[in-house]
Amino acid sequence: MEEYDLIVIGSGAGMNVASNAVNSGMRVAVIEHFLMGGTCLNNGCIPSKILLHPADVIRELSEAASIGVKGTITDIDFPFIMNRMSSFVGEGREEMEKGIASTEMLIWHRETGEFIEDYTLKVGNKKVSAPKIVIASGARQLVPAIPGLQKIGYIDNISVLDLKKQPKSLIILGGGYIACEYGHFFSAIGTEVTILGRNPRLLKREEPEISELVRRRFSKYAKIHTGYEAVEVRKKGANKVVLARSKKDNKIYKFKAEEIMLAMGRRSNTDLLKPEKTGVETDKAGWIKVNEFLETTKPNIWALGDATGKHMFRHTANYESGVVWRNAFTDHKMKTDYHAVPHAVFGYPQVGSVGMTEAEAKAAGYNILVGRAMYTDVAKGFAMGEKDSLVKVIVDGESRRILGCHIVGSEASDLVQQVVYLMNVGKQDYMPLASSQIIHPALSEVVINAFANLRPPGHAHGHQHGHEHGHEHQH
Repeated sequence: MEEYDLIVIGSGAGMNVASNAVNSGMRVAVIEHFLMGGTCLNNGCIPSKILLHPADVIRELSEAASIGVKGTITDIDFPFIMNRMSSFVGEGREEMEKGIASTEMLIWHRETGEFIEDYTLKVGNKKVSAPKIVIASGARQLVPAIPGLQKIGYIDNISVLDLKKQPKSLIILGGGYIACEYGHFFSAIGTEVTILGRNPRLLKREEPEISELVRRRFSKYAKIHTGYEAVEVRKKGANKVVLARSKKDNKIYKFKAEEIMLAMGRRSNTDLLKPEKTGVETDKAGWIKVNEFLETTKPNIWALGDATGKHMFRHTANYESGVVWRNAFTDHKMKTDYHAVPHAVFGYPQVGSVGMTEAEAKAAGYNILVGRAMYTDVAKGFAMGEKDSLVKVIVDGESRRILGCHIVGSEASDLVQQVVYLMNVGKQDYMPLASSQIIHPALSEVVINAFANLRPPGHAHGHQHGHEHGHEHQH
């Protein structure tokens, strides 16, 4: 039996807690059976965004014809793009591994951990225990039981990063952010992309207006079919064939491509971890139950990140790691606050979002005001030529507190961030925006225009041009 002061399961955001513990003089075990750095570094946020920037450049050039600039791309170097990504990821992981190897009080166990009794895990042929444990075990690809899928084969968000040859055609099963992001990447570099989503809407968690604008613009470059349930996968010559049932007419349609990519959601890793053996409860889907302090049902065991099945973003997991550290090792207990969790979809076009949708705000009982503005309502947006773009804001009509902001268009992730800051200070209202000088002509004017256009739901919205009115609106 090896005894530690703290065990951290998972090497993603859980490493924040491990690092703090080591710096405080504790002996820490990190259990990680896969690559050091977790999903974000190895097969999530970082590698995918390195791949997506070249796609953004390609799309920007192709769309520039609308503003009078016509150009052609002579070559897209797929091996170079992939090698540039893998080199950066590899260097980051190697740096982490060297840091761990040189830290005497931090021991990395490179096998799958499995609870066998209270506060005790079996890791390979060893047993490890600690009075405090943090479960940051992440999640993995959900593989649905589609007949033929396993036999015919597929790529996912992990194996896609090892591709040596660009597929000529690709079917992506799923209609969420992974499907949209990799659909953007492959379609931009010349692969014929077909997206088959089960839900009637693309990006079902976004505002319906946002989803529709993404669908409209992305449909120029990819074939998008929503409301289709894959029922079988077959092989035909050099191609793979997906049989899918349309939920509109209940008929079976065939789609063929050289390769299939699976992007149908995530599943819990608790079947490997067996947390129930130490008294940690999970829900029906296997996600670990936590309270507002991120405490599990077992005292002195906490869980964070994807393991809880809630907000699967690395920035949220980093925030949660701070909550866990305070609650586990300080006298100042801290509750989680998820009222302003931001996220982005780095597809084409980009999406940035924070807080409630209009439907969620209504369901929560708020008397809301809704404001909308298109990029072309302001001079910079018109200069960029993005007609199909939108900023939508939802505000509590009584307190002026910002409840949500949803943006689709270039730089959406940067634009929404200024609203995230407002939602985390003072009264969480939009008055600091209204009383601020807004750089003219900058794209950020479109955000204040959305607030300037606040109306009760269902009322018509006027559109002002930023060149004339962009930063004159005061409420």
